[in-house]
Amino acid sequence: MRPYRSRGWIPAESARRSFPRGPSRITRALIALLLAAPFAALATPARATTSSGINDFSCKPSTAHPRPVVLVHGTFGNAWDNWLVGAPYIASRGFCVFELDYGQEPGVPLFHGIAPVAQSAQQLKDYVDQVLSATGATQVDIVGHSQGGMMPRYYLKFLGGAAKVHTLVGLAPSNHGTTLDGIETLAAKYFPGAVDLVGTACPACTDQVIGSPLMQSLNAGGDTVPGVHYTVIATRYDEVVTPYQSQFLSGSDVHNVVLQDLCAADLSEHVAIGTTDKIALHEAVNALDPAHATTTDCWAALS
Repeated sequence: MRPYRSRGWIPAESARRSFPRGPSRITRALIALLLAAPFAALATPARATTSSGINDFSCKPSTAHPRPVVLVHGTFGNAWDNWLVGAPYIASRGFCVFELDYGQEPGVPLFHGIAPVAQSAQQLKDYVDQVLSATGATQVDIVGHSQGGMMPRYYLKFLGGAAKVHTLVGLAPSNHGTTLDGIETLAAKYFPGAVDLVGTACPACTDQVIGSPLMQSLNAGGDTVPGVHYTVIATRYDEVVTPYQSQFLSGSDVHNVVLQDLCAADLSEHVAIGTTDKIALHEAVNALDPAHATTTDCWAALS
């Protein structure tokens, strides 16, 4: 397991006992839920990229945070919408942050992450090299959502990424594939033509089905590669990567976290955990900087 443990990663019953006296637990839960709810519609549609530490290729990592952070969006997402909350959240804590757009298919605007996973991993490799060259760093950290938490593992295992990545944080990653609550399994058994159609329009979708050739090769011989620190943050309410336990990794340097063990009141599902949930983001930052990790609980949404 990881050599550190977030002080907030405690059983839910212990978390409840840890609240100080003051406002009721119901009031606290409502505050946490409001702060963890989607804010994308309320956010300003544009943000500076050169003064905020986001996508600033002149950004030089500090001694405190010597590795740039590369954010990797999920299937059907793009760098801007997936990280509207996450990018400024991480950058405001002193990291150089870069957002990768990958997996584009010809004639399909905005909806990215749909190309074959192996092709997307090559894009990630090229982008990491660009970030390292610009910043002068020797390694990056990666935070990815959904496919963006799984696809970097292909880069680590097959494309030489292990030497260039220090930490991989996956938010609801499709590490062992998904049944999409049985829909893909049902289609494969009774409507094979539907699966072919999905595969034609979205090769990454079929790559992520449990038992796909991609999943078999990715996970053959173990979930991890030596030298990389792994954190997986999953939600019990995930309706896309199912069962949610399939997101977890096994290995000597793995930290698996259930979001509701950090804050039982957090109802975030698959999309929210990777796009707007500040509790998940707080735990992700703990993984990026474990030496200065702080408690992750319902109050983390206020930070």
